[in-house]
Amino acid sequence: MPLDQYVTLGRSGLRVSPLCLGAMTFGEDLGWGTSVEESQQIIDRYLELGGNFIDTANFYTRSHSEKIIGDHIGRHPERRDRVVIATKFSGNLYPGDPNGGGSGRKSVIKACENSLRRLQTDYIDLYWLHIWDQNTPIEETMAALDDLVRAGKVRYLGVSDTPAWKIVEANLIARFRGWSSFVGLQIEYSLLERTVEQELVPMAAEFGLGITPWSPLKSGVLSGKYTRTNADRQESGRGAMVDAFLNEETYALIDELEVIARAHDTAVSSVALAWLQAQRAVTSIIIGARRLSQFDENVRAVDVNLTADDIARLDALTRPAFGFPQSMIEMAPGIINGGTSVNGVSAPISEYVMPAGGRPY
Repeated sequence: MPLDQYVTLGRSGLRVSPLCLGAMTFGEDLGWGTSVEESQQIIDRYLELGGNFIDTANFYTRSHSEKIIGDHIGRHPERRDRVVIATKFSGNLYPGDPNGGGSGRKSVIKACENSLRRLQTDYIDLYWLHIWDQNTPIEETMAALDDLVRAGKVRYLGVSDTPAWKIVEANLIARFRGWSSFVGLQIEYSLLERTVEQELVPMAAEFGLGITPWSPLKSGVLSGKYTRTNADRQESGRGAMVDAFLNEETYALIDELEVIARAHDTAVSSVALAWLQAQRAVTSIIIGARRLSQFDENVRAVDVNLTADDIARLDALTRPAFGFPQSMIEMAPGIINGGTSVNGVSAPISEYVMPAGGRPY
């Protein structure tokens, strides 16, 4: 699927590329990241390949990420309107100011105005709630966001790093009151982070939110850089973020990724991204790159078509074990269906169900 084979974000009409360019590393203000010049080169390469979806946040590299995008795209109307620019609010850029971040009306409106200024545009295509603010009623946040949409400053709304039940509450309130609701969900999701499949992924599929996974390579663990053979020699620039996952289970997964990558004449990272693209409700995967060469490798994932067997083999290596209520729900067919087949699913009669001819107390 090339970058210019666009997909709609959830149930909205917003067309985006299957891979989203993540701009968290744009700028070297934190002592790491990508120079302005190379950030611009990455943007240009992405756009040349047909990509149209760039994701940033108000506090990425102390706001420099937004400014780089504004200088390179926002200030040029002929380029700006061809690109879907997404940014986020919630992060506090003002130490000592309790209203400098979060999801209260004062903070949301000011954060939007500042992002518009840095991005050098008069509208944001997709505005994300970055992380749930437990100190602000969700009604207040949704009302403020709807005001921004009605004012033409924001086109669509998304939500990130928030519990499934709170997202559903927010959208139901918005829909009952005629406000704009969330159409996208940004979550950490990868072969090594699948706990989201318990609540968040089913919720997104049920309510029509398009998922845009972040950290799809688990901070580089699945980049192909770390293998069983170099386990004692390869040092990570991210320390504990990577080292905690370099264990036997991960190496078994990487071994399988290497086998599949060779069969498809591609890279390990491309296979990991292609697996994620095949998961339900996933719309556009956020790929980040500190170097142009890393971007070129990751973007190859759009050309990888995994077989059902490839997906099943990877799935089996990392399938999470969920707790209650999923553990109980798995018993449901035997309890509910009485040994019959319903919607193609058959299950033996549960030991808790009366045998044929018996009767309940």
